[in-house]
Amino acid sequence: MTHNSKTGAAFIAGGTIAGAGVSATVGGMGLAGGFGAVGIGTVPVVGAGAVVGAAAFGVFRAIGEGDAAAYGAMGIGAIGGAGVSSVVGGVGLVAPKIGLAFGIGTVPMAGIGAVVGLAAYGIAKLLDETGTRETPAQVFDRMEEKILQMDAYSAAVMELEAFLTGEDLNQKFAALEVEDELQMLKKELHKKTQTSPPNIKAEVVFPKEALSETWRCVQILRGHTAGVNAIAITPDSQTLASASNDTTVRLWNLKTGKWLYTFAGLEEAVLSIAITSDSKTLVSGGVARKISSWYLDTKKFLSTLFDLNSPYSHNGFVYSVAFSPDGKILASGSADKTIKIWGRYTGKLKRTLNGHDYAVLSVAFSPNGEILASGSADKTIRIWDLKNWGQSHIIRGHSGAVNTVTVSPDNQTLISGSTDTTIKLWNLHTGELLKTLNGHSASVVSVAINSDGQTLASSSADGIINIWNLRTGQLLQTLSGCSPVAFSNDGKTLVSGGKSGTIKIWRQISESDESILEFIPSGEWWEVLGVEKTDNPKDVKRAYLRLARRYHPDVNSSTQAKAAMQAINQAYREYRNRFLRGYLRS
Repeated sequence: MTHNSKTGAAFIAGGTIAGAGVSATVGGMGLAGGFGAVGIGTVPVVGAGAVVGAAAFGVFRAIGEGDAAAYGAMGIGAIGGAGVSSVVGGVGLVAPKIGLAFGIGTVPMAGIGAVVGLAAYGIAKLLDETGTRETPAQVFDRMEEKILQMDAYSAAVMELEAFLTGEDLNQKFAALEVEDELQMLKKELHKKTQTSPPNIKAEVVFPKEALSETWRCVQILRGHTAGVNAIAITPDSQTLASASNDTTVRLWNLKTGKWLYTFAGLEEAVLSIAITSDSKTLVSGGVARKISSWYLDTKKFLSTLFDLNSPYSHNGFVYSVAFSPDGKILASGSADKTIKIWGRYTGKLKRTLNGHDYAVLSVAFSPNGEILASGSADKTIRIWDLKNWGQSHIIRGHSGAVNTVTVSPDNQTLISGSTDTTIKLWNLHTGELLKTLNGHSASVVSVAINSDGQTLASSSADGIINIWNLRTGQLLQTLSGCSPVAFSNDGKTLVSGGKSGTIKIWRQISESDESILEFIPSGEWWEVLGVEKTDNPKDVKRAYLRLARRYHPDVNSSTQAKAAMQAINQAYREYRNRFLRGYLRS
């Protein structure tokens, strides 16, 4: 490599590092304009820094050689920048973390285009000198990949350094990755604390397990090829139905996890399903704006429900369907802002309930069949009296869309989950707010109440499931899983969505129950850790830490926990080895 090509590489590397620094300082950024608004992550900012570095090298070479081609590249880029401005209209850069917001007019856009043109000139000169056959785009792709790997490596180094300096000591010890690392780091920490005053001693304190029984993933069901949107369980707790973006509804044996049947032929993604109380009929609704029904025992198609003089059930996506407790009527909520009531046996539309201002995202009957609750994107919950089909009251209190609603077994409490990340408990008959549960950091997508009336499961968009004591509002346990969530009628099983079309089966296991032996995790590394094979390193590590805090011998002294921790450590060690080999090959 010549001296000039080394100089060019230095310019680009400098710009890349500067871009990473800008992203770390200002946090999330975005572009806003007539086209809408889009976010700008770390990688695009890093890439922008590399472009500026390349442009600087272009200036360096143009001045040194007096190359007129540089001016041509700038002119072409400026024309392109002005063209972008004329097409998309006003453009602005926003960075909420630091309170930055300013507009970018046509002239600055032309300037940006000129910089990009100059960067292209700089890259071209650099490639000419190195003799490489890579295109500028290929060079940028390689740079971006290395930046991502460097980011993961730097994060690991900083975490280790923070641990050795004693920062967040309890959490770091609970997050140890393998037993040999535990011993090594303890020795290192002991050396560092020998210089402390004699009366000061570093002490490791582990959180105590609060529950005598915990929900544990005992099986992962695979079969769907896209995300799972809805789950329904038969009243006898024997059969599970799942609806997916892959346009199918699948049936599973809930006890064994065996796939039983697939209802195919649906036109679009299936967003909602429901099963009658006698386990004879299954219905589905979705993106195709139609509600379809099948005989559950024979698996034969029954009918499609049509609105009057329409080829559809609704004029928008069917987000939610629910049968009344006696199975005689079906309620459906749609993006067309309406709730429709259908006769189960006739399939005819009985009435349409209007009132919501935006899409109806969830509908739920009270167990006694007297009340229907609906949650909407208009941030309200409406309570409908089924005796006269009127609205008994409207509940307002969420600051975001109400994604999910359900009613307690005693017909007294309404539970709602919202995009405002909260779960709220309301008096079903008066609309009075009883309690707000805070514990999620992302939109609450699904809630379910166990048949005991005491346990609530909630899931959020970030892949977290929380288990709550409904009476006290205490957060009992946090699980790694996705929406939706549903309890079996016997209360022994919790079902949740996974990732990439998987379904997780959870059961409540006593710490003293010897049968825990059969639930020691096994399988491929991603199955043991409860993640997907393609998950990013941060998600994999988060899943590992969650398991380590539960099974680590310093927290859980049972023989079964020790065996589980060994399996978890082995799985994570295999993952790290694979990741390291991939990094070295690159």
